[in-house]
Amino acid sequence: MNADNIAAPEPGVNMRRRQFIALGAAAAWPFAAKAQQAKKRPLIGWLGGGTPTTGARSLEAFLRGLREYGYEDGKTIDIVYRWAEGDLVRFPALAKELTALSPDVIVSASSPGNIALMQSTASIPIVGALTIDPVKLGLAVSHNRPGRNFTGILVTIDGLPGKQAEVLLQLLPRADTLGVLMNPDSPPQSILFREIETALHATPVRVVQAVARTAPDLPAAFDKLKRDRVDGVVILADAMFFTEVAQIISLAAATQMPAIHGYREHVQRGGLVSYGVDIPQNFRRTGYFVDRILKGIKPGDLPIELPTKLELAINLKAAKALNLEIPSKFLFTADEVIE
Repeated sequence: MNADNIAAPEPGVNMRRRQFIALGAAAAWPFAAKAQQAKKRPLIGWLGGGTPTTGARSLEAFLRGLREYGYEDGKTIDIVYRWAEGDLVRFPALAKELTALSPDVIVSASSPGNIALMQSTASIPIVGALTIDPVKLGLAVSHNRPGRNFTGILVTIDGLPGKQAEVLLQLLPRADTLGVLMNPDSPPQSILFREIETALHATPVRVVQAVARTAPDLPAAFDKLKRDRVDGVVILADAMFFTEVAQIISLAAATQMPAIHGYREHVQRGGLVSYGVDIPQNFRRTGYFVDRILKGIKPGDLPIELPTKLELAINLKAAKALNLEIPSKFLFTADEVIE
């Protein structure tokens, strides 16, 4: 075909075509914007009870758990962090900050954090990695079917505080008085203390309290334990105690006070003995709950789980400093013995 025979377009046709394309693109723009918004990465809130330093191991376990389900911070999800630094007073304000961001789910790393978040929102899903007695505290209707916007994993089981006291007494067979270091401003603490009283009720061992609400209260609490002539002390699980572990271990050593902790990490840092839940495993498992919730399952339909493992650890260097002889059967059953 001769190019001379091709009809030229009518004047204005190309202009109208460009205008049509431009109008079509403009009309499609809101839909494109909505599509981008629909692909926005899920937002996860993190409420830590301690500091980024003291919570580093737990956070890494949580991130590892998320990776097992295909989530990566900054790539497939975004995470915003708030840290209470062991101060119970800060939890309500931090909980409000997080809920104001309207995240898809919030992970709480402490029992006081669980309570503060539940008081701040009745709709945003909350996963408690370290949960204590959620039914008694009003966080859930039941363990099997929480029924509200809360679920998670227990950091204690029935009788654990009493068992911690019994473990310490195995190292102190002549003890007649045990102390309990507790934070009265933390609601779960009274529950844990009563469990110790119940466990030792039929024994001749006397149980006394020493309270510390803030870090500056700890020296006075240990002075009281010394005045009460306690043979050893149970350190109850608490966000402030976890953050102030270095001070607690130092005070226990200075007062020659054998102490049992709830966390293996405290023994690794110089504490005498611990018996409790594998904390990193709890945080790793939290990734499962986050995945289920992001896929549309309501937290109230996800059963609250028991911890998968209890572990016993002992520090022989700390025992030697206290002139304690550790029974061989105790060493045999320990999950970790630190030389």
